[in-house]
Amino acid sequence: MRYSVIIPAYNEAVRLPASLPGTFAFFRSLNEPFEIFVVDDGSSDGTAEYVNTLSSTNPELKLLSYGGNRGKGYAVRAGALASVGEIVLFCDADGSTPIAEFIKLRDAIGAGAAVAIGSRALFSEETTVKTTVWRKIPGRIFNALANILCVPGIADTQCGFKAFNRAAADYCFKRQRAERFSFDVELLFLAFRGGFKVAELPVNWVNVEGSKVNMVTDSLQMALDMVKFRLNALRGLYR
Repeated sequence: MRYSVIIPAYNEAVRLPASLPGTFAFFRSLNEPFEIFVVDDGSSDGTAEYVNTLSSTNPELKLLSYGGNRGKGYAVRAGALASVGEIVLFCDADGSTPIAEFIKLRDAIGAGAAVAIGSRALFSEETTVKTTVWRKIPGRIFNALANILCVPGIADTQCGFKAFNRAAADYCFKRQRAERFSFDVELLFLAFRGGFKVAELPVNWVNVEGSKVNMVTDSLQMALDMVKFRLNALRGLYR
């Protein structure tokens, strides 16, 4: 298996049909074996039914369910540990980052990176980021804190578009503990601790309505989680 794609989904019956067919078409165009895991994180809106219907005619698609809402981090980890691809990509169900941007991440891994992440913060004349000031300002504050506590030098820790080679995926996801939105920082923290080369690349991105993130309460919890990551490391819990 060349590529594994992990898509966490919590009540995505509306947004997923707008992005998943395009993801299929893109990976088929690469003419290499691939699998797509949609990880149902306790949805109650028909997400699982939609994926099951689509998978009946698309054998590359797999639905992974475990009952109950555990969080985005838990969903991504479950999908990554079930995957077998040489390169593991996780991306958001809303398609906020065009799937064709994966080529940038794949090429970075081919050039020697173990982890390649999309970034909305790095400037590039070839990319466009469409967001709101109410998302941008808290994001910048959070990222500055992440740089201080866990991952120096990363401009955007939270873009939901990250790829890992097999070795980095096995190392990071087996050690990941965060189950909700702070998991991106923990994965990068683990990658640095494991000595893996991380490449950050500017990608196109557009804000899609329907985000599950509460910019106040979730941001505060994520900040506390970053302190917890440092403590976990000091206590030897990532060994």
